[in-house]
Amino acid sequence: MEAEGRRALSIAAVLSSVRTVGRMAADAVLPPRCLSCGTIVDMAGALCPECFNGFTFIAQPFCRVCCISLQAAVPEEPVCGACLRERPDYNRARAVFVYNDASKSLLLKLKHGDRTDAAVHLSRWMQRAGAELVDACDVIVPVPLHRWRLLWRSYNQSALLANALGKLAAKPVAPDALVRIKATPSQGRLDRQSRRRNVARAFAVKRGPMIAGKRVLLIDDVLTSGATAEACTRALLAGGAQQVDVLVLGRVPSPGT
Repeated sequence: MEAEGRRALSIAAVLSSVRTVGRMAADAVLPPRCLSCGTIVDMAGALCPECFNGFTFIAQPFCRVCCISLQAAVPEEPVCGACLRERPDYNRARAVFVYNDASKSLLLKLKHGDRTDAAVHLSRWMQRAGAELVDACDVIVPVPLHRWRLLWRSYNQSALLANALGKLAAKPVAPDALVRIKATPSQGRLDRQSRRRNVARAFAVKRGPMIAGKRVLLIDDVLTSGATAEACTRALLAGGAQQVDVLVLGRVPSPGT
């Protein structure tokens, strides 16, 4: 038994050395680069110091419902004024960082194909930021694209993040459980109410058994007004989901903008 144990340890040590050498060789040919600007960095999935200083990672205090940063800590359950006035349809949301000029560059590269490889690294950030949501969920579902936009773009960045997170957290992913049944214009220049009208009844559950009675974790790249997240949530709840949480990379600082 001792000999077998030593042999197993030796094999593990050899495999570890091989992996280390492999990483060093890969880094020598293709050195790791900053996820945002492309500058060479020490390790894959990192930001260079300049880009890191431009990011604002969300930390407490923040609204426990919509994840908006709060100006000061509150003694009781921290909930922002907007969520007190009108509770979102989703249960709670979490985000990795504030959506600002620095983080916008990274997300646009992910969205438009320059850095689809970043999804693997960004999913680790999402797992840390939304640990309680990831642990509690039964299935992960990405916000879908309409089929014509998916055909034009060839991939869905939310699905890339969802699949990477599912592998990392050992959680099932249902990429086609939710579909976008209405092609909607881009929401980039719309105000909050216009966004809500734009995505009203734009989503439907395609595979009900995948989400029926389940706690769903909805994945998207950015949470702005929450209109898309809420429209997806309503569709999922109507399709039988028990509850819906939302996990994104970027959070716009004000839900009204």
